[in-house]
Amino acid sequence: MKKITIAIDGFSSTGKSTLAKQLAKKLQYIYVDTGAMYRAVTLFAMRAGLVNAGNVDEDTLEQKLGDVELKFVFNSELGFAEMYLNGENVEKEIRTMPVSKNVSQVAVLEAVRKKLVALQQAMGVDKGIVMDGRDIGTVVFPDAELKIFMTASPEKRAVRRYKELLDRGENVVYEDILENVQKRDYIDSNREISPLRKADDAIEFDNSDLGLEDQFQRIYEHSLRVIEKQV
Repeated sequence: MKKITIAIDGFSSTGKSTLAKQLAKKLQYIYVDTGAMYRAVTLFAMRAGLVNAGNVDEDTLEQKLGDVELKFVFNSELGFAEMYLNGENVEKEIRTMPVSKNVSQVAVLEAVRKKLVALQQAMGVDKGIVMDGRDIGTVVFPDAELKIFMTASPEKRAVRRYKELLDRGENVVYEDILENVQKRDYIDSNREISPLRKADDAIEFDNSDLGLEDQFQRIYEHSLRVIEKQV
């Protein structure tokens, strides 16, 4: 059966990564979490002292991008690949609130997007890939055979994120999470370069009140139909 490219876009905390991992595993495709790549660059910038009160030293970060090496390393125990920054496993650190608060400001930078989009496109040359992010179906793979756009109410997404961080042992406040979700929505949707938007040929899934298993089954069955149409 011919392999395709599956592009999953959408707002933060809509379960894009969970869905993408499930699809990739079921289809035996490669999974790429582009959000982890932008988070890793954000962590790099923070460690280098290039992020201050939400402001990014864009010129210096651009100069230092050559020092950023990103790599996904498969963890057989977890069943998915983890993000490595310059040889260090940063999977847990990039999911923390400090990184979440700054990732949109870093991801909006042209030099950062140019570097990561090139890496992402190289990963998908041979198809058989499921990639999730903000601009996969519009910029990275505009010719993807299947495009999915995921959304949910900010309040529902904030609750999911809040529970996720609590489970990790972080001391967080729901109102702060909701504010962060809404701020990221605005920045992602209004940035000048590669803004978050639904591709014209993407299928939209609002999972505000949809269970993860039901959602996965619907999208998996649709994926099979798209794959079967390929000649």
